[in-house]
Amino acid sequence: MRRLMSVKSAIALAIVAGIVAFLAGSYTQPGLATAQSPIRWKVQSAWPPTSIVQDAAKLLVEMIEKNSGGRLKIELLPAGAIVPAFEIQDAVNRGVLDAGHTTPGYIIGKQQAFIPLTHGPMLGMDFIDYFGWYWEGGGHELLNEAYQKNLNMKVVSFQVHPEGPQAMGWFKKEIRTFADIRGQKYRIFGIGAETYGKLGISAVTIPGGEIVPALERGVIDGAEWINCYDDKILGLDKVAKFHYVPGMHEPVTVGEFIINKGKYDALPADLKEIIKTSVQAAYWVHFVRFQEKTAKACAELIKEGIKIIKTSDELNQRFLKEYDQISKAHMAKDPFYKKVVDSQMKYAELLVPYRLSYWPPYNFIAEHYWKEKIWLK
Repeated sequence: MRRLMSVKSAIALAIVAGIVAFLAGSYTQPGLATAQSPIRWKVQSAWPPTSIVQDAAKLLVEMIEKNSGGRLKIELLPAGAIVPAFEIQDAVNRGVLDAGHTTPGYIIGKQQAFIPLTHGPMLGMDFIDYFGWYWEGGGHELLNEAYQKNLNMKVVSFQVHPEGPQAMGWFKKEIRTFADIRGQKYRIFGIGAETYGKLGISAVTIPGGEIVPALERGVIDGAEWINCYDDKILGLDKVAKFHYVPGMHEPVTVGEFIINKGKYDALPADLKEIIKTSVQAAYWVHFVRFQEKTAKACAELIKEGIKIIKTSDELNQRFLKEYDQISKAHMAKDPFYKKVVDSQMKYAELLVPYRLSYWPPYNFIAEHYWKEKIWLK
């Protein structure tokens, strides 16, 4: 039998081999992968630099970079840095941007089904239910079908940043009845613009950065943006003193992280999974931060003399009835729109009655402790 090499000889040989390899320039330290240059993406948002939604974009970018161990580096730019806010999807599709942080609601002229896919009354669902429908009920697949199949756009979209529930908005004059708002020029987007337009309100859709100047010049009489916190940063409280909540146009509203499909497909499988899990985590982290900031900002506005007033049930009921008719009309002429609503209906029909029946009403316990602290009458 052939004699085995001694341990000392084996160690010595390994050391010699390592030295030779090192001198040859081919040495790799055991257990460490060969260093690679990070993948770099340029991303633009649809939001002003100081917006709470830009904070959501920063949060997602930070999560992706940390979770990828720095393998995916993202340069984040605010609205207008490269393209106008409403042109981000087209820029990502063309490869002008690697990715964007925006909302499909800005391009519903291309695809009406972006309305139920992203925002609205949602058949009674809230942000918890929407997240469930999106990831477990087929929503993610439907959103990407809308982009890739219906619009033939080379993008991959993830719904990532919840922004609500949103207020009905700000007005220069008090609205006591539905008649007070008829004929007014009102900045709003998406399904809100279409529905209020049907109700006789002149709906105008402009980017967030243009709202305050439009109110100052009298181009519009009222506007919705997001909430107390972001609206205060934008300066809406300086040009309008009556703030109405809630609105029915966006009790649920979620925006997207949209990626050029070529860039996405080129990623290794683990980085794709990192993007998915970062999107999911960012959804909830941003949501709780959004609520805390909103609560604090509303309290500050009240102290400063702003009137935060409950939107009349009459107006909200009119909105829901008109919205239902609009949705039915879209379903009748657009099979994909119907496909989306049917998918949501299936999920909501299971989850919403369950929660109404099984979960304790929020008001029941909350009012036991905080009834005297409720500031909205």
